[in-house]
Amino acid sequence: MNVEKKIPEIRFKGFDDEWKLFTLGELGSVATNKRIFIHETSLIGDVPFYKIGTFGREPKLFISQELFDNYKKRYPFPEKGDLLFSVIGSIGRVVEYTGEDEYFQDSNVVWLKHDGAIVNSFLKQFYSIVEWEGIEGSTIKHLYNRTILGTKIQKPSKEEQTQIGNTFQKLDSLINQHQQKHDKLSNIKKAMLEKMFPKQGETIPEIRFKGFSGEWVEKNLGNVAKIKTGSSNREDSGRDGEYTFFDRSEDIRTSNIFLFDCEAVIVAGEGSDFIPKYFVGKFDLHQRTYAIMEFDDCDGKYLFYYIHLFRKHFSDQAVGSTVKSLRLPMFEGMPIKVPTKAEQEKVGDYFYKLDNIISRHQQQITKLNNVKQACLKKMFV
Repeated sequence: MNVEKKIPEIRFKGFDDEWKLFTLGELGSVATNKRIFIHETSLIGDVPFYKIGTFGREPKLFISQELFDNYKKRYPFPEKGDLLFSVIGSIGRVVEYTGEDEYFQDSNVVWLKHDGAIVNSFLKQFYSIVEWEGIEGSTIKHLYNRTILGTKIQKPSKEEQTQIGNTFQKLDSLINQHQQKHDKLSNIKKAMLEKMFPKQGETIPEIRFKGFSGEWVEKNLGNVAKIKTGSSNREDSGRDGEYTFFDRSEDIRTSNIFLFDCEAVIVAGEGSDFIPKYFVGKFDLHQRTYAIMEFDDCDGKYLFYYIHLFRKHFSDQAVGSTVKSLRLPMFEGMPIKVPTKAEQEKVGDYFYKLDNIISRHQQQITKLNNVKQACLKKMFV
C-alpha cells in the first residue's frame, strides 16, 4: 500500500485514482429486524428464524409466514446481497442475504443499509479484514452501532470496487467448493467407519467388500502387536530436526535422533481423547507416548482406523484426576476384532485413500486461504 497516495500495492489495469476515506456512517446506517418474541416462534413453521447461535448455520426456530410478511412490509428488512453480521459473541460473522424468506434476531444481527453507496462484494472483503475498535463487554463482547458507524474505510470508484469484489468472490467460491467436497468426504468417512467395523457385541460388519464372509475374531491388542514407549523428552525436540517427534501435543515437532524405524500407530499416554496417528519411517518418541508396532498377522492401517473408531476404550481406562494417563496393560488388553489379513488390507487401504483425498482438499483450502489473505493485504488500502 502506498500510504501517501492512498492507493493499493496491487490493482487492476485502468485504475489510478486515489482511494477516498469515509466512515461507514457516511455511507449508510445500521439496520436490524424488528424484535421477535419467544412466544411468536415454534420448532416447526414456515420461515426460519435465526438467533445469534444459529446465524449462518441451521435454524432451530421458525415463525409463521403471516408474521414474516407483515414485518417484512412494515419494518426494516435486508435486500438481496446485503451483508448481515453478528455484533455479539462471535463478532463479525458475515452472511450474505440471498433473498429467501428468512428472519433474523434483532439487535444481535445487523446490516449496513447504504442504498448502493458501496458495492457489497467489496464491503464483504472489507469486513473480513477490518479490526473493529471499541468492542465492549468483559464476559460477552458487543459491537455497538456507534462503533460500526465510526469505522473508517478507504474505497475506490464503484467500477474498481466491483472488480475487486468479483475477484475475491471467485476465490471464495473456489475455497467453498473444496470445503464442500472436504466436508462431504469427511461425512462419508464417518458413516463408513460405523458400517465397515462390527458394532459392540457383533462380529460381522454391516458393509464389507465382495468376496469376504464369516465372523471376525476378537483378540487383545497385545496379541497382535508390540507396544512400546519412547525415552525422549519434549526438550529433545525442536522445529528443524531431521526426524518426526511424537508426544501428546498437536503441533508438529522434530528431533535429530530416531528411536524407531517402522510402521506404527502412535497414541499419546496422556490427554483426554487419545486420537491415534499413523506413521511409517524413522521417528523419535516421548517417554510417555506409546507406539504400537511389529504387527502379527494384522494390517497396520486397519489397526489404526480400528483404534481411532474405538478409542473410547482409552478414555474409559485412563486414570488420574487432572490429566488422564494410560498404562501399558490398558493397551495390551484392548479388545480388537479382526477379519482375515486380506480383508484387513482392503479396509485399511480404503480409508487411507479416502483420508488422502480429504487431506488434498484441506491443503487446497489452506493454500487458497493463504493466497486470499496475501491479496487482501495488497489490494486494499
